[in-house]
Amino acid sequence: MENTLSSVKALLYRSYHFALRVALLVYPIPRPRCFTSEQLDNWLSEVKENQIEHMLVVTDDALLNLGIPEKLISFLNHNGIKTTVFSGILPDPDIKEIEQGYLAYLNNNCQGIMAIGGGSVIDASKLIGVRIARPKTPLTKLKGLFKVLRKLPVITAVPTTAGTGSETTVAAVASNRETHEKFAIADYCLAPKYALLMPELTQGLPAFITATTAMDALTHAIEAYIGVNGTAFTNKQSLKACKLIFDNLPLVLKTPQDLTCRAHLLNASFYAGEAFTRTSVGYVHAIAHQLGANYHVPHGLANAVLLDVVLTEFGNEIYGKLAEIADYCGLSKPQDNIEYKAFCLIEAIKNLKNASNIQTTLPDIKVSDIPYLAHAACKEAHPDYPVPSFWGLARFEKVLYKICEK
Repeated sequence: MENTLSSVKALLYRSYHFALRVALLVYPIPRPRCFTSEQLDNWLSEVKENQIEHMLVVTDDALLNLGIPEKLISFLNHNGIKTTVFSGILPDPDIKEIEQGYLAYLNNNCQGIMAIGGGSVIDASKLIGVRIARPKTPLTKLKGLFKVLRKLPVITAVPTTAGTGSETTVAAVASNRETHEKFAIADYCLAPKYALLMPELTQGLPAFITATTAMDALTHAIEAYIGVNGTAFTNKQSLKACKLIFDNLPLVLKTPQDLTCRAHLLNASFYAGEAFTRTSVGYVHAIAHQLGANYHVPHGLANAVLLDVVLTEFGNEIYGKLAEIADYCGLSKPQDNIEYKAFCLIEAIKNLKNASNIQTTLPDIKVSDIPYLAHAACKEAHPDYPVPSFWGLARFEKVLYKICEK
């Protein structure tokens, strides 16, 4: 069983990655306008300038029952903007749920979308927008890159977790639960027009979800940094995100009501989102998506379990990049050698997981499924993900065996 790709395939994949990098330089990804809790009036003025009189508020039942969307719904209604609430979004949103949201938008003559929730809600909102923009094309026909090519309704993303970065990305992930398929749609038009970063909305998160979503953001930042398509901008955003997470996640776990630390985690998620939406992700995500699709493992948890294992498997291929992250985050000393600095970063990730009570293995994984999972992860990653070096099936299987409870 091969450990690496053939040189011909590797060359073709790198040519594709280079083409994507050039395309991003020629056609930069739009950045959402970002507002904080203190800037709601400014955001409202922009919404009204877009002539939005009726907004579809997309959320989930848990958040709705907790009253999380209430402040913003009341704010809109008080200022003359009608709202229709659609709360039928589950984790890893299914194409049927997205269709129901699309019909709610049409039936109520909405003119804009507000997503209040985690990554699943924000992704679902983008995909509802895709259905509005391309009503004659099933979502399954639009998976992949640059197939939407239409203007979406104005989307405001309000993250209630500090992790996915979906409020700034040009991609959204959908599931087909009948076929156990999970697929992504990516196009510039999916970037939300506005992002509202309100740390008070994350205060009620349980510690474990706070931790796993922050680890999701850390994974975005690190995979963006170690990949071959990084730029000066994405590297800067990745490093800032890493430092904010290492500095603030332990503090939030100790003092969960600290709004300043929670604001820092929201900013970290935003920065990491800005990085990976321009550089893409890597093998951690390729494997994590299979665990989500086949066992419904929450995405942040899957990334957290996998992150240090995948980085360790890359070995000295990425020591230089890991050392740079360790230096920036103050996890190592200038006089340390590169290998030790890389070790310090991986140990810091393990320490974060331990402090957050995040396990190192996943009991859901069946040993008999590992060949299939490895093949699916390999297929997802190649050629789209500009990883530092290319793995064959054997290395995917090796990682999966390490996180499997035997």
